[in-house]
Amino acid sequence: MAFKESTLASLKHFLPIALGTAIFAFGVHYFVIPNELMEGGVTGVSLLLHYALGLPPSLTTLVLNVPLFYLGWRSFGSKAMVYTIFGSLSVSFFLWVMEVMIGKGWLIPFITKQDYLLAALYAGFTIGLGLGIVFRFGGTTGGSDILAQLGNKWKGWSVGQMILLIDLIVIGTSLLYIPKEKILYSLVSVFIGSKMIDYITEGAHSAKAFTIITNEPEKISRMISEELDRGVTLFPAKGAFSRQSKEVVYCVVYRQQMSRLKELIRKTDPAAFIIIGEVHEVLGEGFKVH
Repeated sequence: MAFKESTLASLKHFLPIALGTAIFAFGVHYFVIPNELMEGGVTGVSLLLHYALGLPPSLTTLVLNVPLFYLGWRSFGSKAMVYTIFGSLSVSFFLWVMEVMIGKGWLIPFITKQDYLLAALYAGFTIGLGLGIVFRFGGTTGGSDILAQLGNKWKGWSVGQMILLIDLIVIGTSLLYIPKEKILYSLVSVFIGSKMIDYITEGAHSAKAFTIITNEPEKISRMISEELDRGVTLFPAKGAFSRQSKEVVYCVVYRQQMSRLKELIRKTDPAAFIIIGEVHEVLGEGFKVH
């Protein structure tokens, strides 16, 4: 019974992550590449190599992510990297599937010579939809996400600022191969994609505050620290009806970590009372969100 429950719990994450990466790969091959638009992160580097050398993004995405898998595995452990590795491999797989479908004429990409804004809008929509599903179920697509988390762990740099810096470097480098007009359209696509990710992950902000009233504060605090690498604060409290003293757990996490945290809480204490609040700004170690 425990094995079946564990398998079902895994499928609830792996299947949506696979769906999200399939939508992401579709957006890249149907809207982005045919119109020579750009993306940030490892995907953007793969697109640059495709535009400059004709290399397939499915292959270059995989090759670029492999050393990052190793670094992430060494730094964060196997549990934290499972969904990231699965998401990254799924992206490469579905990019390959789209390449085959387009090569055989089963899928005709959207190509425009006049309305690049339309291509940029739909590229941002589909890519943001795919990534939003991946993030909502605790996965990532690797690449700049791993680099940003490594920078945060080793140097204390902000994850959000690291991702933004990497994206700007990649998109800026693409000026060597792509007209600046298409770079501007690409920025529109990236903006729409980021808003779509926020919508899908049920939050307009990069961080969420969790207040957890539980009978297992020590276990939950330890799991948050070990599994999510986030700080935890314990507040003394007393129930108004029961008059029983207990500790309340408080922590702030990135939106990509929300589903994983809820899963950890339910696993440790199914009766826990959870309050999730909006965070408009976080300043401090490990965070700098505006």
